[in-house]
Amino acid sequence: MNTDNLQKSFLKIRSNKAFELFVIFIIVFSALVIGAKTYDIPENVLTVISWLDHFITLVFLVEIIIRYLGEEHKRDFFKHGWNIFDTLIVVVSLVPIENSEMALVGRLVRIFRVLRMVSIIPELRLLLNSLMKAMPQLGYVILLMFIIFYIYAAIGSTFFANINPTLWGDISISMLTLFRVMTFEDWTDVMYETMTVYSFSWAYYLTFIFFTAFAFLNMVIGIVVSVLEDEHAKQKAEQDKADGKHTIEDLHQQLEELKALIKQQK
Repeated sequence: MNTDNLQKSFLKIRSNKAFELFVIFIIVFSALVIGAKTYDIPENVLTVISWLDHFITLVFLVEIIIRYLGEEHKRDFFKHGWNIFDTLIVVVSLVPIENSEMALVGRLVRIFRVLRMVSIIPELRLLLNSLMKAMPQLGYVILLMFIIFYIYAAIGSTFFANINPTLWGDISISMLTLFRVMTFEDWTDVMYETMTVYSFSWAYYLTFIFFTAFAFLNMVIGIVVSVLEDEHAKQKAEQDKADGKHTIEDLHQQLEELKALIKQQK
């Protein structure tokens, strides 16, 4: 019974909004500490920052323990990928490797502590999960974009290689040039250079920009937004079910049961 009360106490702390905001503050503070280490600072200030870094690691360790002890079924804690990620980050941060050959790895791990913001804030998790689930559909859009890139790069290499071999010498260089055009990085300079020889080459650039910067970008946004809406609806349905509210699926199930009951009476 005492164990159950202890678990409920830790669950209450874990679910507390103030605790969540405190952890978010520590994560942001951790990011600032990492940034401060990149500057040329006095030795005494660096010592203070190192102690702050140890304090942050200790806070993260306590936070992980609270979240673990607040879990009703302890095995379920490690069934969530973000819990595994958070635990690994904290455990590796505890290893004293500052003065060893693995010091660079230790610094990289501390940088990735900023990603813990995703595991703490549900909205960020929803965005990331939606993006991951949209990847199969985005793969076809990326494939189509690559085909467009390849076709336009082949055309550019054929017609513009003699004008500027640095930008259009071969198909791989041409694809890099087209990426520059797609991101609007001084693309008019590239266009005007080719227009001195081919006056209608502006059509080449405008059609490429239309296909890549506008059409494909809108496709990507549409796919991500669609998946995000589905994930949000799914999350809301799960929350309603957890709160005891009737969902559309429940109503359908009750309707089917009612139909089956009517058929039996006939």
